[in-house]
Amino acid sequence: MAYAARAARPTGAGMLVIPDVRGLHQYYKDLADRFAEVGVDSVAIDFFARTADTEDRGEKFEFMPHVGKTTPETLQADFAAAVAYLRGPEGGQARSLFSVGFCFGGALSYLQAASGLGYAGVIGFYGWPLGLKRWPDRPKPIDAVSRYTCPVLSIFGGADEGIPQADVDQFDAALRKAGIMHDMTVYPGAPHSFFDRKFTEFADASADAWKKVQAFVSQHTKR
Repeated sequence: MAYAARAARPTGAGMLVIPDVRGLHQYYKDLADRFAEVGVDSVAIDFFARTADTEDRGEKFEFMPHVGKTTPETLQADFAAAVAYLRGPEGGQARSLFSVGFCFGGALSYLQAASGLGYAGVIGFYGWPLGLKRWPDRPKPIDAVSRYTCPVLSIFGGADEGIPQADVDQFDAALRKAGIMHDMTVYPGAPHSFFDRKFTEFADASADAWKKVQAFVSQHTKR
């Protein structure tokens, strides 16, 4: 299950939108539309179509039991399918592919830099750089840094209790050591999920983060 949005004036960029643990919540469909409005063909994917008996990802959907049923292999198969779509005629034939992920999806987005799918850049919003603490057996973004093949944009909240500054610094140091081009921003006072679930409360930080995302995509899109 996925949601695609085509740009009226495409720039040549394509975006894989990887949601948070809620799956294909309406917010991520709206975000795909938002990317399309600035010239970026986009696909937002769902994690749970294999296990959930409903397509409803609204507030009543109990997502957590399904998160643990996902596997790195099936998630990567979905990402690869979305990338193939974006590179094909129906998806806009994107010249430069990007991924953006949030929380659970943020960690997955970082790992796309080492996936071999040929991204032009990856973006993580409060992605867990040292791995998902609830699922410690899953691949950890920091462990794959030596295999990253594209630039990284990282966005964190300074008041995110789950991702302390020490974790951010450790990820930053690993990226520097590996020689990976990266831009890392921590918004003071902003909590986890400030850009999606709490964007109205943190409008200034969210607006600035959106500008950074657009600039990153523009900088790394082939002309």
